[in-house]
Amino acid sequence: MLVAAMVAVIGLADSGYLTVKHLRGDYVRCDNDCSAVLGSKYADVSGVPLAGIGAIAYIAVLIAAVLAALGYRRARHAVAFLAMPMAVTSLWLVYLQGFVIHSFCRYCLLSAAACITLAALVLTEWLLYRRAR
Repeated sequence: MLVAAMVAVIGLADSGYLTVKHLRGDYVRCDNDCSAVLGSKYADVSGVPLAGIGAIAYIAVLIAAVLAALGYRRARHAVAFLAMPMAVTSLWLVYLQGFVIHSFCRYCLLSAAACITLAALVLTEWLLYRRAR
C-alpha cells in the first residue's frame, strides 16, 4: 500500500496544482490542447473544478493507503472502493478529451495514469490474495 500512497501523492500534486490555478484564474502553462481541455465545459461540475474533486479523492486514497500500510485491514477496502470509480471516471474523461474535445491535457493524462495505476495496484493485490488462498 505504500506504492499506492506514493501514486496518490503524485495525483494529489497534479490535481492540487490544477485546482489552485483554476480557483485563482491563473493560466496553466501548457499548449493549446491543454487550454482547450481545461477551458471546456467539462472542467467543472456546477462551478466546482473537476481537479478539486480529484484532489479530495486523492487525499482520501492517500489516507486510506497509509492506514492500510500500518495494518488497518478495512483501509485496504477503502482504497479499492475509491480507486475503482476514480479509474472509471478517468477513462471517461480521457474519452471526452479524445472524442468530444479533440484535445489532450498533459496534466489530465497524468491524473488519469495515476488513477489507472491505483486501480491496477488494487486488482493486482486482489489477484495475489486470491492466489494465496
